[in-house]
Amino acid sequence: MRLGVFVMTAGHHVAAWRHPEAYRGDSLAEYAQLARIAEHAKFDLLFAADTLSARIRNRHAAEHSAHNFSTALFEPLTLISALSALTTKLGFVATASTTFTEAYNLARLFASADHLSGGRVGWNIVTTADPESALNFGMNQVLEHDERYVRADEYVRLVCGLWDSWADEAIVRDHANGKWLDLDKLRFHGHTGDYLKVAGPLNIPRPPQGHPVLVQAGSSGPGRDLAARHADVVFTAGTIKQQAVEFYDDMKARARGFGRDPAKLIIMPGISPIVGSTEEEAKRRLTQLNDGIEIDVAVESLHNFMPDIGVRNFALDEPVPDVAEITQAQQSRQKLAWDMARRERMTMRELALWFAGTRGHNTVVGTPEQIADAMEDFFQGGCDGFNVMPMMFPDIYRDFAEQVVPLLQKRGLFREEYEGSTLRDHLGLERPELV
Repeated sequence: MRLGVFVMTAGHHVAAWRHPEAYRGDSLAEYAQLARIAEHAKFDLLFAADTLSARIRNRHAAEHSAHNFSTALFEPLTLISALSALTTKLGFVATASTTFTEAYNLARLFASADHLSGGRVGWNIVTTADPESALNFGMNQVLEHDERYVRADEYVRLVCGLWDSWADEAIVRDHANGKWLDLDKLRFHGHTGDYLKVAGPLNIPRPPQGHPVLVQAGSSGPGRDLAARHADVVFTAGTIKQQAVEFYDDMKARARGFGRDPAKLIIMPGISPIVGSTEEEAKRRLTQLNDGIEIDVAVESLHNFMPDIGVRNFALDEPVPDVAEITQAQQSRQKLAWDMARRERMTMRELALWFAGTRGHNTVVGTPEQIADAMEDFFQGGCDGFNVMPMMFPDIYRDFAEQVVPLLQKRGLFREEYEGSTLRDHLGLERPELV
């Protein structure tokens, strides 16, 4: 079983920041403590996501939610680079956009981070659908959904080519002859594509991992194809095991269709565990967090997740309506949430409050044994591990690391020691060969 922790300010619950014991999420010392907890528990990785706009669409919601501005209150690659210097084994994944980052610059940034961390870095590939982000980068609009993924495919291939600019033995350091570099070992000879043009080569040697680990979370058809073609790890959502199994089987089949070994595509759904000494105590912890949710903030959080559905216009205490206009931007995750609400006969108020607490991911509330049982069941045929999304930092997260992880280890489901030193080592992934 693979385990990652997804960091987010005070926690993934929209009202976590109101809890008196929650982290503020604005200091390196706090994130360093989260990384040390993960490394002590032998987690594979720590994940920092990103947003590229403040999203001040609703003044009240913006003033009352720490989630509106950033997932970690820092630019993620900067954050994980700092954390890698404070740890020795833990892997790190940062989000960067193919739409708003130049390919050459992104290749340099992640190559540098991989070198400085000793090979412990991964790139979470996003295409960015947010029109407010476009305005921040001098664009009036983003590309249409399918075209963004066509461009992203070229972008990822280009970045990987840039990482391969130098053969591993290109730097010869021949002291006797005064030759530092063998130019015949430079392999990148320029790229001119439908969307991108780069002269190259990269001015940084090949990263320790060959390529930093590639992560993707797209759930639409083009997003799944991009992940199946290029990704090493897929972050996803799934609240019902049958849905998770269907997604798992589909992604493995797509990987096989692209000529890849399906075992080398690692599927990690999000999970939000809340631990208590009894099930009742765990439920009380969730209730305490939920009591801090303001309905305007909850609705705005849901709107940010599915901006084209018009959730602000629906009556709060009426059942969730049948909506056909599920756009492609996050089509599958939107559909999962909407179908769940329809199946459970939720009102819009109930759906908004549920999403504000879980962000659309699987929530498991109970004793350490109950949570370990649920994870073990999900793991059998439904995933390769989990992206753990604690509702509050540090307490709920620390309880999971200290009480649930040892049970997974005792059951032989999770490592007791790191097997290697790089993120690829942790994930059981081979270093890409130069072709």
